[in-house]
Amino acid sequence: MADDYLVRIGKLIRDARQHRGWTQSQLAEALGTSQSAVNRIERGNQNISLEMIARIGEALDSEIVSLGYAGPMHLRVVGGRRLSGAIDVKTSKNACVALLCASLLNQGRTVLRRVARIEEVYRLLEVLGSIGVRTRWINDGVDLEIVPSAELDLASIDADAARRTRSIIMFLGPLLHRMDHFKLPYAGGCDLGTRTVEPHMIALRRFGLDIAATEGQYHAMVDRSVRPDRPIVLTERGDTVTENALLAAARHDGITVIRNASSNYMVQDLCFFLEALGVKVDGIGTTTLTVHGVPTIDVDVDYSPSEDPVEAMSLVAAAVVTESQLTVRRVPIEFLEIELAVLEEMGLDHDRTPEYFADNGRTRLVDLTVRPSKLEAPIDKIHPMPFPGLNIDNVPFFAAIAAVAQGKTLIHDWVYDNRAIYLTDLNRLGGRLQLLDPHRVLVEGPTRWRAAEMMCPPALRPAVVVLLAMMAAEGTSVLRNVYVINRGYEDLAERLNSIGAQIEIFRDI
Repeated sequence: MADDYLVRIGKLIRDARQHRGWTQSQLAEALGTSQSAVNRIERGNQNISLEMIARIGEALDSEIVSLGYAGPMHLRVVGGRRLSGAIDVKTSKNACVALLCASLLNQGRTVLRRVARIEEVYRLLEVLGSIGVRTRWINDGVDLEIVPSAELDLASIDADAARRTRSIIMFLGPLLHRMDHFKLPYAGGCDLGTRTVEPHMIALRRFGLDIAATEGQYHAMVDRSVRPDRPIVLTERGDTVTENALLAAARHDGITVIRNASSNYMVQDLCFFLEALGVKVDGIGTTTLTVHGVPTIDVDVDYSPSEDPVEAMSLVAAAVVTESQLTVRRVPIEFLEIELAVLEEMGLDHDRTPEYFADNGRTRLVDLTVRPSKLEAPIDKIHPMPFPGLNIDNVPFFAAIAAVAQGKTLIHDWVYDNRAIYLTDLNRLGGRLQLLDPHRVLVEGPTRWRAAEMMCPPALRPAVVVLLAMMAAEGTSVLRNVYVINRGYEDLAERLNSIGAQIEIFRDI
């Protein structure tokens, strides 16, 4: 291996370690080696085997070099270009993964229309295939067909794929109806700090599910004599927690009341899908859901998940940050009204078409045209709230938007432990963001963006925010190892190029 490759690999390892927030000593401990050895590796002064590279990548949850297929994907961005034209919003990532988990409830054939072809979906399909569920892309790869087998082989589960997605935790709700005991690997996904699964356990215990977490696995036991004899009050109004409770209630032979439920977009899509399966759900869009479960579901169902409001917000942010006029089509307006109200306060010039329905017949859409605007920092801080408040996943986009506005904006990301820290990566591109604590960041604008080469943050939305800033920066930037973006966006670079961006995909190892 040439010395040049050792140096480049060492730099990738160093950047991945720093983004994980680890010291060299912490990485050395995870690898069973010394801190001095890690130091030599990162400086390119030590020969390193492919096996060691793979071990480092696993420890850091980062594709340093991929074995058996092309290496990690990077983006080369020529910034300072204006966007123009129109772009359609894709279907919801979070709805699609919930519906894939929900397909385990059905003994019949499930067809999901226009499923997002993203890494998160691919990982779940690998897991489903490994336990005996038949899946295939149909209609020129646009739609997805799912046919569960009569018996699931959880002993053969693809643990590597499962650990790369937090969505695997939503297997608990459907599986507790199919077997008395089973094992699942720990949930993974974005690195967003400590995210307890205890709210899931509290809700699912009411259906007789008992979990012991040992040796990297959830060990599940189901007591069929336990039934939810009173309303289930969720201790956290979380999306996946609500979805897990819904999935458990769907095949419970009786009525289940779920209080303090999320009413967010992916939860509503799941409710609409359950209704297509024959499960009546009262209170959709509210914080109290009443589920009329059916013990057996065996129907052929065809369902179209709605569009993704977070992708819509990222496209709006792309137009704002690059000072462009852009039409974003098929925007689920119900789930962006607060964000647009804040942007109007800041001075955004935009208009929207009359509302029309998504393909599911329930979600309201508009086409939204954004124009170059002189923005002012908002008077109040930007902070998320459960729906119908400002969406938790849309908060990072306001860091880039605030950076081009006149004045100072306080962003309070109180939900996740690390995400505000990742937003300070914008400083590498000329931003002026001051981290006040792990949850609060002060953004000062306007910003004169500058090009840079950097490692992709390990969390989806901050990673896209960095990409948008690179699109606004004059010159050529490089964003390395963008797997996390591919987890949540389908062909994002190509689609941005279709409206005027200049982004090249490349691999260097």
